[in-house]
Amino acid sequence: MTFAFDNTYARLPAQFHAATTPTHVRTPRVVKINRALAEVLGLDADLLASAEGAALLSGNALPEGAEPIALAYAGHQFGNFVPQLGDGRAILLGEIVGKDGKRRDLQLKGAGRTRFSRGGDGRAALGPVLREYLVSEAMFALGVPTTRALAAVTTGEHVAREEMLPGAVLTRVAASHIRVGTFEFFAARGDDEALSTLATYALTRHYPDAIGSGNDPRALLERVIDAQANLVARWLGVGFVHGVMNTDNTSISGETIDYGPCAFLDVYDPKKRFSSIDHGGRYAFANQPRIAHWNVTRLAEALLTRLSTDEEEAIGIATQCLEKFPAIFDAAYARVLRAKLGLATAEDSGDAALTADLFGRMAGNDVDYTLFFRRLCDAAQSPEKDAEAASLFTEPAAFRDWAESWRNRLLREPERSAADRAAAMRLSNPAFIPRNHRVEELIVAAAEREDFAPFEALLSVVTRPYEEHPDLAHLATPPKPEERVKATFCGT
Repeated sequence: MTFAFDNTYARLPAQFHAATTPTHVRTPRVVKINRALAEVLGLDADLLASAEGAALLSGNALPEGAEPIALAYAGHQFGNFVPQLGDGRAILLGEIVGKDGKRRDLQLKGAGRTRFSRGGDGRAALGPVLREYLVSEAMFALGVPTTRALAAVTTGEHVAREEMLPGAVLTRVAASHIRVGTFEFFAARGDDEALSTLATYALTRHYPDAIGSGNDPRALLERVIDAQANLVARWLGVGFVHGVMNTDNTSISGETIDYGPCAFLDVYDPKKRFSSIDHGGRYAFANQPRIAHWNVTRLAEALLTRLSTDEEEAIGIATQCLEKFPAIFDAAYARVLRAKLGLATAEDSGDAALTADLFGRMAGNDVDYTLFFRRLCDAAQSPEKDAEAASLFTEPAAFRDWAESWRNRLLREPERSAADRAAAMRLSNPAFIPRNHRVEELIVAAAEREDFAPFEALLSVVTRPYEEHPDLAHLATPPKPEERVKATFCGT
């Protein structure tokens, strides 16, 4: 099997990574191949699904041209700096330039111990692998920048967590695996040469149009600020809670990365957190923009010596860049919300008040986030459908009062048919998301019974989330109170 590798990161200096050989597993078996993604990468999906493919995707064999490495990085975890983290259970095989001309990393997650494992086993359990495969592909279908999943493979072995669980390996595809924590790693060591090398590499790889600005580190900082602000706005639009927004989980490329204890809102609650280790709600739903700002501030700190040789000037440059984050985020989030509400024009202060009023009413009435906005599409097409949206509120009048303001706002929009407005809204308000209780059900089915039918069913709808799927409509149904997932867990 041919992989057209061109491994630029492996050619960076030795302190950037550690050569690593995947650990062999007993009996690898392919569970899922992402055929559409394989096609983009120029890979043969049928061969990937074969016994030869299982060996390659589990790490039992290495494709020609692979240069397996684990990446070095540091990171702030829940606000506390850890000077050395690194890939403890992920191994970068190399980089492939796809048919679309884009360069992507090909990484095995759960392929064994590395120099950076810090006492961990370097393995992954089947449940977290299926979760990341499904949620990352759902996010891609929702139009949210994200890493993607090429394959899931079981190992024929078990890993020890709170109990013995079936092991698996995920093949992750990313624009790169450079993180804010990668810059922090070298800044903490005072390695200015490595910082310069990394900044130039990251800018060249991800934002080549910004090269030659006169201050490339500043250009990189500005682009990452913009990418992160826009990314989190998209998260909020689909009700996504990342769960562990540490700086080592903040990608320079602006992709969503590291789907650990992630989840989606059921009822709207701005304070909702899911991660079992987020005791203080640091990474709660509505806190995510503030944390993204905090994370890029850590990037600015790491880049200070590169922004200017004069410390005061460097701080001034960093401050000027960081001060733009709130406005960039607010504008991006306003665009997201206007699309969800069927608004094609902007009335900044009025629209902000309209959405704030709506979210306040939703929070006070236990309204399901995804289902409400999907029903609002129907209400936009016909006021007769208002009752279905109102029925989601414990006090239906709360919706009817707001809907009057919403319809008055629609009257100030350029003329278009109700059907056209509703159709546009349905492209911004999914019918299907990876409902947390459904994700838990499919994990149990796969891990305990080797039944992958629930995984395939949910994957089929969340990768076409804006379509109606009458035969699988139950997968769009919110959980009953006793079915709600209250806590999610990392895979380590």
